[in-house]
Amino acid sequence: MKRKICVVVTARPSYSRIKTALSAIKNHPDLELQLVVAASALLDRYGSAVQTIERDGFQIAAKVFNVLEGENLTAAAKTTGIGILELSTVFDNLNPDVVVTIADRFETMATAVAASYMNIPLAHIQGGEVTGNIDEKVRHSITKLADYHFVASEDAKKRVLALGENPDYVFNTGCPSIDLAKKIVNYPSLDFDPITKYGGVGGDPNIKQGYWVVMQHPVTTEVSQSRHHIEESLKAMHEMNQPVLWFWPNVDAGADGTSTGIRSFREKNDLNQFHFFKNMDPLDFLKLLYHSKGLIGNSSVGIRECAFLGVPVVNIGTRQNRRARGNNVIDVNYSKSEILAALRSISESPRPISSDVYGGGDAGFQIANLLAELPLVYHKTITL
Repeated sequence: MKRKICVVVTARPSYSRIKTALSAIKNHPDLELQLVVAASALLDRYGSAVQTIERDGFQIAAKVFNVLEGENLTAAAKTTGIGILELSTVFDNLNPDVVVTIADRFETMATAVAASYMNIPLAHIQGGEVTGNIDEKVRHSITKLADYHFVASEDAKKRVLALGENPDYVFNTGCPSIDLAKKIVNYPSLDFDPITKYGGVGGDPNIKQGYWVVMQHPVTTEVSQSRHHIEESLKAMHEMNQPVLWFWPNVDAGADGTSTGIRSFREKNDLNQFHFFKNMDPLDFLKLLYHSKGLIGNSSVGIRECAFLGVPVVNIGTRQNRRARGNNVIDVNYSKSEILAALRSISESPRPISSDVYGGGDAGFQIANLLAELPLVYHKTITL
C-alpha cells in the first residue's frame, strides 16, 4: 500500500519552494501525494497559486480558506487559529501517513499544530534557519513539533541538532527551490515577454536593455514602519530611472502599509519604467531573475536561489538577518542613499560566482525517497 503524503502549501512562494518535491512524491512508486492549498495561496490579490499548480499537473485534494482580512498582527494570529480548525478537518478526511509543512510563515504553524495533536508524523522543510523576526520563532517552534527535518544547509542542520532533535531524523537535503534554479542555469535568453504573459499594471518598460527585479515584504516586527520602508525603495528605484519589474508583497502583517505606499507613490510619480506583478510561474520567475541586473528587496529568494544563480542582490533591512549567504548579497538599511550606492556597486562589478550554500539541485528527489523509507513516528524519543 502506498504511503500517503499530505503537503500543505499556504502561500505563493511556498509552492516554488516545494514544487520539485511534489513532483518527486507524485512520481514515486511507493507514495501517494495529497496536496492541500490554503491561506494566501488561494487569494487572487496576492497572486493565487492555484492555476499554476493545476497547470503543472498537480491535483488539489483540498482547499482551506482561512485568511482573515486586516493584514495586521491580530489578523495573523486569528488566521492561524482558523487554520488549525480547518486543517484538522482536512487531515481527518484525508487520513495521511505523513504531513509536510514548509518553512516559516505564520500559516504553517496551523499545519504543524493540527498534525501534531492528531498524532500524524510531521515533516518540516527548511527548518533551522535564523532571521531574528517572528518567522524565526515560528520556524523553531515547528522544529520542536516536527518528527522529520529536511533542512537546506549545514548551518541549519547544526542548529536543528542543537535544539535537541534526533540526528537519525535530521537531513541536509538542500532546498527544493534550488532544483528549479538548476534547470535554468545557462539559460540562453528570456523566452517570454513578462507583461504580455502575466499582465499586471504600470508602464511598459523596455527590458531588452536590462532591468531590475524588486520583491519587498513588510517585516512583522516593524509593522508601523512598513510604509516608510517601501517608500525608500521606491525613491531609490525611481531615481535610477531604469526598467523595474516589481512584485506585490505577501499577506504578512504590515502589507497594508506596503501596498498603500506603492499605490500612493504611483499616483504622485511618473512610473513608466515600472511594472507591477502579483504572481508568476516559478520557472519563469527564476528565468526573469537570472537575466536581470539584480534583485532588490528582502525576499529569501535573494538569499537562496539568487546565490545559486549568481544574481546580485541588494538585501534591505532585517527580514533575512543572520541567514546564511553566498557572495551575491549586499546588505543595506532602509535608506534611499544606501540602496542607490549598492545598485551602483552592482552595476560596476562582475557578476557573482554561483554558490551551493543551499544545495546542489536534487533536494526534491532526496525528500521523496526519505518520506518513503523513514519509519512512521509521531513522538520524540529520549536518548541518554
